[in-house]
Amino acid sequence: MHDVESRRQKANTMVAVLRECISAPLNNQTLLNVGGSTGIIDDYLSEHFLSVIGIDIDEKAIKSASEKFSKENLSFEVGDAMSLPYKNETFDVVISSHIYEHVPDVNKMMAEIYRVLKKDGVCYFAGCNRLKWDEPHYHLPLLSAIPVPLAHIYLRIFRGVDHYYERHLSYWGLKRIVKEFNVTDYTQKTVLEPEKYGTEYMVKPGSLKAKVAGWVTKYFIWLSPGYIWVLKK
Repeated sequence: MHDVESRRQKANTMVAVLRECISAPLNNQTLLNVGGSTGIIDDYLSEHFLSVIGIDIDEKAIKSASEKFSKENLSFEVGDAMSLPYKNETFDVVISSHIYEHVPDVNKMMAEIYRVLKKDGVCYFAGCNRLKWDEPHYHLPLLSAIPVPLAHIYLRIFRGVDHYYERHLSYWGLKRIVKEFNVTDYTQKTVLEPEKYGTEYMVKPGSLKAKVAGWVTKYFIWLSPGYIWVLKK
């Protein structure tokens, strides 16, 4: 959450994707980042959007973000993703990047995102696949894929942590939680054109990894370790 370089790289990808799929200039768009945490991504986004609000349930993270980043079009608020404190149809764009697995009721979160989006508004959604080999929080093979009771034991043995709180979903599970939106899948695009979408940090152009990733996202999308989707209301 405090790695400036990696967070700004992710934000750059968000801007590249959103610039392509939104016809209006980004600097006329209002944006909400759900789960903004330490504010690094929000700060980058504020360079491109009319206004940016970063919201997170983590009070310490929001306090840190507020102290570190100060711009007229940027603000930070403590709030719950399952009960967003905004009126209907408030934002042109909502960001939900790698937070769904931390939310107790992801369907409530997606319903809230839908509610606060303006008509024809879009949500940039990024999330990991439950079938991902390397679980991103603890870096244990297949931790997210095995049954939860076994995951608790696995985590206790290899990381000294008593409880596995994250709840990742499979490709089909993710499709279910976004069923109210029109979905444009940018996963393969960001793999095949890393220079265009600023994803070189994930997939080095011309590498074996890039070739395998392109093949998987074309023929076995359900096995992709993660997804980038644009959800239109």
